[in-house]
Amino acid sequence: MKNYKLTFAVLTVAIVWGTTFLAIRIAVESIPAWFVAGIRQFLAAMIMLVILFYRKEFKWIGWKNLGYQIIFSSLMLIVANGMTTLAEESVTSSLTSLISACSPIVVFLGSVAIGLQKFSFRTLMGVLLCFSGIIFIFWDGIDDLENPEYAMGVFMLFIAIAGWASGTIFTKKMNIQSKNISLNLFYQFAFAGIIQLMFALLFTEHYNFDNWSVKSISAMIYLSVFGSVAAFFAYHYALTKVSPVQVSILAYVNTVISIFLSWLILNEEISVTFILAAFLIILGVFVINYNREMFKRQRIRNS
Repeated sequence: MKNYKLTFAVLTVAIVWGTTFLAIRIAVESIPAWFVAGIRQFLAAMIMLVILFYRKEFKWIGWKNLGYQIIFSSLMLIVANGMTTLAEESVTSSLTSLISACSPIVVFLGSVAIGLQKFSFRTLMGVLLCFSGIIFIFWDGIDDLENPEYAMGVFMLFIAIAGWASGTIFTKKMNIQSKNISLNLFYQFAFAGIIQLMFALLFTEHYNFDNWSVKSISAMIYLSVFGSVAAFFAYHYALTKVSPVQVSILAYVNTVISIFLSWLILNEEISVTFILAAFLIILGVFVINYNREMFKRQRIRNS
């Protein structure tokens, strides 16, 4: 009998995470970025809290585990998600998703630097392909970097990538095992939400709530319910059924969906050069992460 739950989980991750960059772009049209990021994470934390109380699983996780969750939350949610949200105030969602697709390269290079992975000729080719893609991204629009807001947005995206890569490498290095994903997620979302809302109040000059459009508010709620909670649950469910390498293929699907929706819904210009850049980056990431397990039909039993 086919596993329809697994199919649904995989489709959820591919489609929802493929729409997050679009949703962020719509949300920041009328809502300041730090408010979008903070409310998104805080609302996600409240959803997790309701789930935990319903399951009767809410409890204190201890100072050591809390420290791990704070570090992870700071890198992955406050820095990576926060900077990405700030960047989309001045950078298109298609460009944001494409640059963000380079994060596996930074993870790989960081892992090599601290001895978690070995460098090889194949991975060197993958890195060169990705950097070639980055060159093509700015080939036609190099003059756009003279715009301070655009340049700052691109800079923030690279900070976001560094944050995401650091969080991933930290988890690998510490070999942190998630005994209760929902519980850890609550602490991560809650911490990030509180800090980002504090940033919103401190660094946002004008946050007239009357100017927040229904469309932007709806996008922000979508990010909380689906982008932060539903997709993450689906992602971890998929990991219990197939290998992490197989699930990682979704990253390529997410990028394609995001670029297509940005063109379709937001009428963002997608040039031939941009498509070539996307192809090179996705191919480069694929070459680095390629493993024979990717295309084998295998399942992992729950321990």
